[in-house]
Amino acid sequence: MTFDYDLFVIGAGSGGIAAAKAAASYGARVAVAEQEALGGTCVNRGCVPKKLIVYAADFALKDKIANSYGWSDDCQRHFDWTLFIKSVHQQIESIQTSYLEQLQKAGIELFQSHATFVDAHTIEINGRKLTSDKILIAVGGYPIKPDIPGIDYTLSSREMFNLPYLPKRLAIIGGGYIGVEFSSMMNAFGCEVTLIDRDEMILSGFDSEIRSGVQEGLSKRGVRFFHNSTVKQIKYSEEILVLTLDDDSQTIIPADTILVATGRAPNTENLGLENALVELGEKGAIKVDEYSRTTQENIFAVGDCTDRVQLTPVAIAEANAFVNTVFGKKPQKPNYDYVPSAVFARPEAASVGMSEEEARENGLSIKCYHKSFQPLLYQLTKEDEQATIKVVVEEKSDSVLGAHMVGENAADIIQSLAVAIRKGITKQDLDESLGIHPTTGEQFLSKSL
Repeated sequence: MTFDYDLFVIGAGSGGIAAAKAAASYGARVAVAEQEALGGTCVNRGCVPKKLIVYAADFALKDKIANSYGWSDDCQRHFDWTLFIKSVHQQIESIQTSYLEQLQKAGIELFQSHATFVDAHTIEINGRKLTSDKILIAVGGYPIKPDIPGIDYTLSSREMFNLPYLPKRLAIIGGGYIGVEFSSMMNAFGCEVTLIDRDEMILSGFDSEIRSGVQEGLSKRGVRFFHNSTVKQIKYSEEILVLTLDDDSQTIIPADTILVATGRAPNTENLGLENALVELGEKGAIKVDEYSRTTQENIFAVGDCTDRVQLTPVAIAEANAFVNTVFGKKPQKPNYDYVPSAVFARPEAASVGMSEEEARENGLSIKCYHKSFQPLLYQLTKEDEQATIKVVVEEKSDSVLGAHMVGENAADIIQSLAVAIRKGITKQDLDESLGIHPTTGEQFLSKSL
């Protein structure tokens, strides 16, 4: 059978675009369908705009300590959210334009519309049927909200990037990295932030010292936390939103804006997957094998629509592994060992490898090295800002199993350590390495750790 394309990609996010360009470089005839803006969640309503807001918030935090470095505080600067967010969207549009140009240069056909399966080799777009030998699903995920009365009054992370103005009082439901990052950013802008989390501490899944370090830092800046708590209902009363917690005292929290950051789900509905006999797991994620192949032999899936690691670099790695396997004839499996992750709050946090709790749950005999200290930046100020570093080591082999950090430049430092840890570095290797002084990262290379 002759097909219209060698590869049809549904979804033009990070994974989909990476796969399309890589397949085209092998000479494949490629088409991509995307019903929204090019770039997916990361570019349009995730990583990129979020990090730009983090940078904007950093100016506010630096202003608070500028006087300690000799800067006059006679003139108070004003932050214009409307002007700033307009600049953010302009930057996003430039990235979208760049992606479009890359696809065109690679000879990839783009359909800016919704695509559904007719069968395992046929896609329908606006009534037009197209066939492809291989099909890749890279449709990502979407934010989910709990089923509670008044939930329609709330926003998801998607809408937070389109706020017309900064709220005076922001309530956040959910203590994962999205909720924590927004609590940090909005607090720096002067918002009164309250975070409600059903766990005993924020950032479930991270090392306990990382979790406590970030929470303590945010608490010092004025973020209010309610732990082991859920929201019973939300009401609109006298021009304010009112959250009632499901606790013994029925705690009431007033807010102007409510962000729900309680997780994400695979965006697998309305694709006609049943027509292609592509099976889903219990949570709606597409079932795939170690080569990203679905239950249909010629159909593959990468990124957040599968039940694996939900990070942009992982989706890109899965996409490249798929293309190398199918079109490059070089079988390749994504490697999920030592995937670094970060929380761009202030204080910043990052981790790679096993946490102390994970290592102990796996029955490993370990030794942990940790240290808290005040970074040089804050030693001229009155701010009680602390950094924490931690290394988890397998006792018998001295191998480093994980590295964790809270503090300035944590993401960049941990990202660099990830390479060494993946290659089997030992604690002795760290001790014998020379750092750059004075930096925060050198503390990982200190024998006093």
